[in-house]
Amino acid sequence: MDVNTINQTPDNLDGNEGKDLAPWYAIRLFSNSQAKVGDYFKENGLEFFIPMQYRDYMDENGKHRRKLRPVVSNLIFVKKSLRQQAMAELITHCQYKMSVITRDRSTRDYYEIPAKQMFEFQAMCNPEIEMRKYLNAEEARLKVGTPVLVSHGPLKGLTGRLVRQNHKYFLLKEVPGLGVMLKVSRWCCQPIES
Repeated sequence: MDVNTINQTPDNLDGNEGKDLAPWYAIRLFSNSQAKVGDYFKENGLEFFIPMQYRDYMDENGKHRRKLRPVVSNLIFVKKSLRQQAMAELITHCQYKMSVITRDRSTRDYYEIPAKQMFEFQAMCNPEIEMRKYLNAEEARLKVGTPVLVSHGPLKGLTGRLVRQNHKYFLLKEVPGLGVMLKVSRWCCQPIES
């Protein structure tokens, strides 16, 4: 599986991401088989996304190496191109155990991530971007911040919450199960009216 399939990052960040408004599902895996599950979805004609980041490690010869690895070992995002019942059947027939994140415990309705939110999340997960931090869902929920729109610079058009950590400002974007923070200048951000 190539990196372009795993990390299909949008080319533009100005909000003109195209006409595809299909939402996405967040799927929790109960194994460390993201690549195989991704292949399964691809074989069934579904687009998927696995957030990746570079990690340094020492090889068997004692040399430092960098390798692109998943940020979270048990999370994959799949674009909704099937009805919920068909998606449930596809997941049931997969040899790897997984579950789609639902709105709440009392309902079986899948949580749908809006296309624009997923587009921005994918852009922020680009492994080439430095000064990025990943947070689990609970850590992201605990961050206090003002909803903003980035009006200038390379992140122009992205929305999220402006949060401060260690005297630096970050744009925080959340999706079910994961949050990502990118370093941003607060002067490039405009508050969004609630």
